[in-house]
Amino acid sequence: MSKAFTKENENDDDLDDTPKLPQSVRNYITPSGYQRLRNEFDQLWKVERPELVKTITWAASNGDRSENGDYIYGKKRLREIDRRLRFLSKRLDNAEIVDPSQRGECDQVFFGATVMICNDQGEKQIYSIVGMDEADPGCGRISWISPLAKALLKAREGDVVTLHTPGGMEELEVIKVHYQAL
Repeated sequence: MSKAFTKENENDDDLDDTPKLPQSVRNYITPSGYQRLRNEFDQLWKVERPELVKTITWAASNGDRSENGDYIYGKKRLREIDRRLRFLSKRLDNAEIVDPSQRGECDQVFFGATVMICNDQGEKQIYSIVGMDEADPGCGRISWISPLAKALLKAREGDVVTLHTPGGMEELEVIKVHYQAL
């Protein structure tokens, strides 16, 4: 069989480093997170892929493809782009957009909330609970299915929640909850 019609790897679609959604879980996402995914999809589909196809076509017209770096690496990059496009397409199709700014004033933690918490040592931290595809713990954006978010969900201002960590249990006090466009 020709190599052109086979995948390089059996699990070619599973190579993306973004975590998979657990079974029967909705892909909640904020409007800005959805827009970032849509912009990435459009950039790959409308700009990068067409330019790469032109380069590959040009490289293929130069003759011997077995030693043609532009052709070989172009085809490899094209497979990467197509894999990412398939992934983004699935995520965008299954996305359920939740706008936290529509919730109004509420002292209970739900998806899209920005929460200020205080740990046992009196250190205050601020986290926004967002979708899996927009989580960035270094910037204080945690996925709604993370252990910390699960501990905080449905808590109210003033509540103390328990977070189970590998080092033991940690108690966190919910100081402030607010909703805004993320």
